[in-house]
Amino acid sequence: MTTWFTADTHFGHANIIKYCERPFSSLEEMDETLIENWNKAVNPDDTIYHLGDFTLAGKEAARVYFLRLNGKIFIVPGGHDRKWLKGKDYFSRSGHPVTILPPLYTFSVSLPNEKHPQPIVLCHYAMRVWDRSHYGSWHLFGHSHGNLSQLKNSLDVGVDCWDYRPFGLFF
Repeated sequence: MTTWFTADTHFGHANIIKYCERPFSSLEEMDETLIENWNKAVNPDDTIYHLGDFTLAGKEAARVYFLRLNGKIFIVPGGHDRKWLKGKDYFSRSGHPVTILPPLYTFSVSLPNEKHPQPIVLCHYAMRVWDRSHYGSWHLFGHSHGNLSQLKNSLDVGVDCWDYRPFGLFF
């Protein structure tokens, strides 16, 4: 089983193509490519954390996008998620309910050959320090579209950094 991370899909946001110089000729091409890349990587029962700016559109558009995407989807909200965030009963293509997490979320995973679980801190925004950052915790974020230098143990998981695909951790 794989755990995936992504951010900044900006489904339905035509101007993001220009703002981030994405290599798409239209909104439809961008949305379809992002959905195809997501579903090629993420299996129906994989877990995927989306770290904000899923879509700027409203509740019905968000519902339609979720219904086209594989996986157990967890959302750490970003600033552009306000229009749809308070909607209920979102489900993925796999039939799993979409879970909305707090804007700052920490969990731990067991890694092979490691005695102690690895803490991972998720936020839409990059932080210079985070919970247990001086003790080896990881920080994954979006928002910057690849325009920030990385700090030790931090990583921009936005689609602009990963060839418009989710970033996978294989546990």
